[in-house]
Amino acid sequence: MLEESRIIAGRWEGVWAGASEPAFQVVHQARELPGLACDGLGDGRWRLSLPIPVELLSDGVQTFLLQADGERVGHFTILSGQPLEADLRAELDLLRAELDLLKRAFRRLCVETAG
Repeated sequence: MLEESRIIAGRWEGVWAGASEPAFQVVHQARELPGLACDGLGDGRWRLSLPIPVELLSDGVQTFLLQADGERVGHFTILSGQPLEADLRAELDLLRAELDLLKRAFRRLCVETAG
């Protein structure tokens, strides 16, 4: 299980909890990235570290998958450049606003029909 994940100084770092040393790959657009380091921390925990290649950073959303035996076990995402029209954060804000509107309408309907 991936316990922690962060990006600092151009490196992705994560902490994995598992019984034995993991055999991971980090994949970006179906290409495995070189340089993933794995260091034991004790108690079945492992620090993973990967330099993020600058040539992969461009406008938009870049998603990096952490895989073990072809199965996704984690990921990290980098958003950079011009704001995206379909930015997921903006979409989430719109969904929250719509949900609040629906909740108010439902509550009003419940009050009106209860009396």
